[in-house]
Amino acid sequence: MQDKMIESFNEQTRQFFEPMRKLNSLMLDNMEKLTQYQMESMKRYSQLGTERLREASEVSDAEAMQQFSARQADVMNQLSEQMLEDAKALSEMSLEFKAELEKLFAEQAKLVEQVQKGEPAPKGESADKAAPAKAQSSKGGSAKS
Repeated sequence: MQDKMIESFNEQTRQFFEPMRKLNSLMLDNMEKLTQYQMESMKRYSQLGTERLREASEVSDAEAMQQFSARQADVMNQLSEQMLEDAKALSEMSLEFKAELEKLFAEQAKLVEQVQKGEPAPKGESADKAAPAKAQSSKGGSAKS
């Protein structure tokens, strides 16, 4: 009898905290993706800047200066294209995160509606079916470039 009460209490506690766990997991996954992408972007921009400084330090005469200046236009085009690609990738990540959040909130709203109607929440639904994919570390992997 007491074991059933404790088990019931544990299950209710799990169901109570499950939405918060899912939300935290989703937020953490998104933060990890964004951080990884931003670090890769920073690395690309830093390398580009370092290359430019290195080339500028090698300018020794008027002809070299003219070549360096001509190359600057190409580099600026590359830079603007890269920035557009980065903005597009970040926008796609944001839309994906928004969709995942909407899905999570819709699932939770459905469960709340079931409880309000007096229907029991399906066992295992809150912990298994509605759970977002487990955090996959992107260490060793690479994001879109």
